[in-house]
Amino acid sequence: MRIATWNVNSVNARLETVLRWFEEAAPDVACLQEIKCVDEKFPTEAFERLGYNVAVHGQKTYNGVALISKTPLEDVRRGLPGDDADDQARYIEAVVSGPRPVRVGCLYLPNGNPITTEKFAYKLGWMTRLNAHARELLTWEEPFVLLGDYNVIPERRDAELPDNWTGDALFRPESRAAFRALKNLGLTEAFLEADGAAGAYTFWDYQAGAWQRNNGIRIDHALLSPQAADLLTGVSIHRDVRSWEKPSDHVPLMVELDA
Repeated sequence: MRIATWNVNSVNARLETVLRWFEEAAPDVACLQEIKCVDEKFPTEAFERLGYNVAVHGQKTYNGVALISKTPLEDVRRGLPGDDADDQARYIEAVVSGPRPVRVGCLYLPNGNPITTEKFAYKLGWMTRLNAHARELLTWEEPFVLLGDYNVIPERRDAELPDNWTGDALFRPESRAAFRALKNLGLTEAFLEADGAAGAYTFWDYQAGAWQRNNGIRIDHALLSPQAADLLTGVSIHRDVRSWEKPSDHVPLMVELDA
């Protein structure tokens, strides 16, 4: 089972690029973030024509996440538990059916900037809620994957110019500590387990020629339960997609499981 995550930075604005990648990469499951549309405006039919099932948790103009799967999606849950007042569409979860079902959580973690505002507190609070949810999922002792745009640079090696990020919410010690705490629950970071190469970035800003100078960062991650980690066979970053016409500033990360 090939499970991908991709922050597409507006699915309708980049639909031609997104569909091209789906046709070429043929993921079994894909988690899309920052779709920037309500459920009714999501191009469901375009994905159904490619043979996919679709589940969406959208929001007008901002945020929004979607799960796209070749097999039916069961037990679909929208929204991260822990705060009924949170109206930002940043999490969707479902069980991907098949001979060996896998639960997939697609997340778009808050950016958190500027760090002097309530946005940073919201980011850290969201990570606390994600930690609590992961703890609960672990008690079910089933294969699950939490993947998406975490908006966290885990280590200095995950940025081409780490000193440029020291005051940014993505690289603040609090954000990195919260990410470590999540992994320390017993989750495996797929990329580090299967590859781990330095300079393997998933995001390049549109400004200042970041892509051309390879001034990138690694902020899209996949964390696996022990049962899913046992099935891990590979990870790939589809870096070339960043050079396509009208690209997102993120590229897809693909996890391969023997499922």
